[in-house]
Amino acid sequence: MSRVINIGGKAVGDDKAVYIIAELSANHNQNFDQAVASIYAAKEAGANAVKLQTYTPDTLTIDSSKEYFRVRGGTLWDDRTLYELYKEAYTPWEWHPKLKEVADSIGIDLFSTAFDTTAVDFLEKMGVPTHKVASFEVVDIPLIEKMARTGKPLIISTGMATLGEIEEAVQSARRAGATQIALLKCTSAYPASPEEMNLRTIPHLAETFGVPVGLSDHTLGITIPIAAVTLGACIIEKHFTLSRDIPGPDSAFSLEPQEFKAMVEAVRTVEKSLGKVHYGVNQREASSLVFRRSLFVTRAVRAGEVFTEENVRSIRPAYGLPPKYLPQILGRRARRDIEEGTPLNWGMISE
Repeated sequence: MSRVINIGGKAVGDDKAVYIIAELSANHNQNFDQAVASIYAAKEAGANAVKLQTYTPDTLTIDSSKEYFRVRGGTLWDDRTLYELYKEAYTPWEWHPKLKEVADSIGIDLFSTAFDTTAVDFLEKMGVPTHKVASFEVVDIPLIEKMARTGKPLIISTGMATLGEIEEAVQSARRAGATQIALLKCTSAYPASPEEMNLRTIPHLAETFGVPVGLSDHTLGITIPIAAVTLGACIIEKHFTLSRDIPGPDSAFSLEPQEFKAMVEAVRTVEKSLGKVHYGVNQREASSLVFRRSLFVTRAVRAGEVFTEENVRSIRPAYGLPPKYLPQILGRRARRDIEEGTPLNWGMISE
């Protein structure tokens, strides 16, 4: 499998520009105009794509207050029922085509995470450029196969997944016809701490599965995604909000536009710095070569006089013999008079 995929005409993968996704999630707060403004702001901040989530509370769970359906574990949403949370957070389906029109009009990709097969069909009618599998759905093999059969690229988040579960998801997608798959390292904690990120998994995933690998990040701030790029992440997904002062289920761990822009700029700088495996002088270093050390006569010597550590030294600049020859020169004699401050060469040294 190629470690480059194509999303909306953009090559994504090894040695390509990092593909940066602004995850809108629930940060529209059920306000269509706020969702539209978020798309414009994401474009202005440098995102390549905006991602939605396509579900309803009824496609994800049932309306039950039993303990099974209550959020626990020290999260931002503890004590709420799943149905209540998803009812607050979902993006109305009738918005999707309108939001895609907005995105298309300003040249930013828009796609979504489908959470059931009806959502896949709905997104296919919209003509999304790729499909996203959420970490919590990585074990839903029928859903992954449904996405794979569309022939679109798949982006699969891997939060909580064992290596075996990731392998099953990837193999199932390939058997169902997927030829372009990317994986996202993810820690499904909200927010996640730096100590939980285990970014060294990124190159391991790429090597193990032969696919592009990125990061779906829920940490606070921008440090972790920037670090991920140095380890080969070629996709960065980060939650995006117009303002954390606007209350919402995901706003606390989302980036505001100026922060997202700073992240994008830092990622682009890191991309430039990665370069290739290279040794020796590059173009801008060439003028610095003269400031290396070399052998100079540092005290005047007469013809026939012995070279010693008192009259020959390794100093800057680099007009004389390389310093490695000093042991061969010490104890030999000068062929002629040599002034102090003269770079030493073989013609000045007797046999």
